[in-house]
Amino acid sequence: MTLSQAQIADFRGDGAVLVRGLLSRDEVDLARAGVEANLATPGPLAIVASGGDDPGRFFEDFRNWTRIEAYRRIVESSAAARVAGTLMGASEVRLHHDHLLVKEAGTRQPTPWHQDQPYYNIDGAQTCSLWIPLDPVPLEASLRFVVGSHLGPWLMPRTFMTGEARWFPDGALAELPDIDADPSAHRILSWPLEPGDAIAFSMLALHSAGGSANRRRALSLRFVGDDVVHAPRPWKTSPDFPELEGMLPAGARLDHPLFPVVWSSLAPGLGPI
Repeated sequence: MTLSQAQIADFRGDGAVLVRGLLSRDEVDLARAGVEANLATPGPLAIVASGGDDPGRFFEDFRNWTRIEAYRRIVESSAAARVAGTLMGASEVRLHHDHLLVKEAGTRQPTPWHQDQPYYNIDGAQTCSLWIPLDPVPLEASLRFVVGSHLGPWLMPRTFMTGEARWFPDGALAELPDIDADPSAHRILSWPLEPGDAIAFSMLALHSAGGSANRRRALSLRFVGDDVVHAPRPWKTSPDFPELEGMLPAGARLDHPLFPVVWSSLAPGLGPI
């Protein structure tokens, strides 16, 4: 897996870039096995993000790499962390968390426009999520990104189904613009994907996705670089890290076993986490 200078420039300038063939066929099979194990035994942070009247189901789960061996192996042995580090220009890459997103066939629930970072417990610019589909994804079910939105500002995070402001108080951040009301006013990126491809994007990139006519399993790996620090919130983040209570002060680097170093430009072969 080799990145071009154009891909690196697009990630940093646009906030999102396509990376074809990030995972090998064997790694895709391994990730699929991990997803099925995850679905059979959901973790404590699992949620269903679709209503009871939805003919499909939108299932999400977080922070399972310590108990799903397949996820751990993907993180420690695939090209994912190195690719994230190269795109960010980071000398050291930590895993922030893993995130499973499964839209079963016929799911109508869209993923509304949002940025990821305001839901999290971190500050910093060197962030990279790798959204890796394990099923073919047509354009209408793929992620969409507003070019340049990762440069700011932070926008109000709200719950996907009810639009509640559970993370920042109302008025604390700017509200999201109504992008779908006038899509031509924005430059929007989106790509059809095959299993093992990835979209790499900044955690501040404004993005959304539609429902899915077919089953759409995706594993998202969230990585952070050198300048990212802990930002404790007086509310429950998504995902939550209750183990950090009193452990890391505001502004501290994420030097904690929950956030293992998974790649370094000085020691690219780190071994098992």
